[in-house]
Amino acid sequence: MSDESGQSTKHSEGILARFYSHATEMLAREDPELLRLIENEYVRQADSLAMVASCSTAHPSVLACEGTFTSNVTAEGFPGARHHAGCKYVDQFEQLAIDRAKAVFGAKYANVQPHSASTANQIVMTAVLKPGDTLLGLDLDSGGHLSHGSKVNMSGKFYNAISYGLDENGYIDYDQVEALAREFRPKLIISGTTAYPRTLDWQRFRNIADSVGAYLLADITHIAGLVIAGLQPNPIDIAHFTVTCTHKQLYGPRGGLILMGKDWESPCPEGEKGPLWHLVQRRLFPFTQGAPLVNTIVAKARVLARCAGAQFKADAERIMLLARAIADAFIAEGATVLSGGTDNHIVLINVLESYGVTGIAAEKSLESCNIIVNKNRIPGDTKPVSISSGIRIGTNSLAVREVVTDDMKWCANLIGRILRAVETNGDQDFRLPEADQVKFLEEVTAFAWRHPLRDYPKVD
Repeated sequence: MSDESGQSTKHSEGILARFYSHATEMLAREDPELLRLIENEYVRQADSLAMVASCSTAHPSVLACEGTFTSNVTAEGFPGARHHAGCKYVDQFEQLAIDRAKAVFGAKYANVQPHSASTANQIVMTAVLKPGDTLLGLDLDSGGHLSHGSKVNMSGKFYNAISYGLDENGYIDYDQVEALAREFRPKLIISGTTAYPRTLDWQRFRNIADSVGAYLLADITHIAGLVIAGLQPNPIDIAHFTVTCTHKQLYGPRGGLILMGKDWESPCPEGEKGPLWHLVQRRLFPFTQGAPLVNTIVAKARVLARCAGAQFKADAERIMLLARAIADAFIAEGATVLSGGTDNHIVLINVLESYGVTGIAAEKSLESCNIIVNKNRIPGDTKPVSISSGIRIGTNSLAVREVVTDDMKWCANLIGRILRAVETNGDQDFRLPEADQVKFLEEVTAFAWRHPLRDYPKVD
């Protein structure tokens, strides 16, 4: 018996299951300390409410792919053009991931090799910029990302990074974007966010980019799942380049994608040869990365298949409903919700104004009760990054616990009760009384057990 390639398959039945059984037995025997820590982390995740906007809960089948022996292969290059032998199936893995990425995003070109979205951003920058060239991106405190021109990041050190911000209502100030573009004539404009709860106007960004002869990069790392589900506008055929990661909202492995739509065959910048997509290939390998993470590409192929399913769309719809519900609940509680709500999965709260605690105090106090959020600077923040005045909440992981919108009232109320119970003596000197912590922890654990992570084995 053989498959289409002539490879014998008579011994392949159950080989992966046997491999995992063998591997876990070896781990238990050879490194019980590490196994104990891994199992402790599983229990922590099961018992906690992860409300960090920058992560999700990877599907078990995705993790099964990522943990395979496919990582044993070195595969510099691209399908059909490798620099190493032994890549027959690697080419098939990667082409499958490419085809699935193009299908779910409606793209003409997809590169599935970037190790992260930040790396994907760097690859695009090196494709169209030279050191010292000007780029225009969203200010970090306004919801931008480090890789969009922050002065502590290579994007702000190697290039002349100019930042745009928000208007008085907490929305991107497109008039400012246009004015800055005309003044500084950037070669690249970055449209995309990491802590911005509203819908982006991709066409307005493209019009501005075209008016000054700039390339447009759309970073959809935080809304990729909503884009696939048709719940947010798709920039693929508007921006020259679209980047995303596969772990935030796709419930996949940690890694990045570079996508292109109708501009994929456009000419390269002056001095470069070939179509634009080929320049991206060259800037990924050998310029930026070496060998790809084959096991991660296998996991990407798996999760991109799931993205085409009905369950994925239902989860995306739940993500948005939960985010809007918890934003409304916080507003009803009297908390200051930035921009007055959300269009996606992100809710930003000024906890210093609302509860009299800093972002770091809120983050640590909530973590002690198994609620996981992250501190976040807000526009006009007077506190340093390590302290901050706000927190960022996301609903990706809550969606796969299949909680309902009415549960968000309980979540907002509980977070408010915890933060009001925090005793502070300065920005970083705070404590949550032990009796309160025990009580809140019991509430969170009970809720988590009533709403276990879907498709994960329950903790005994």
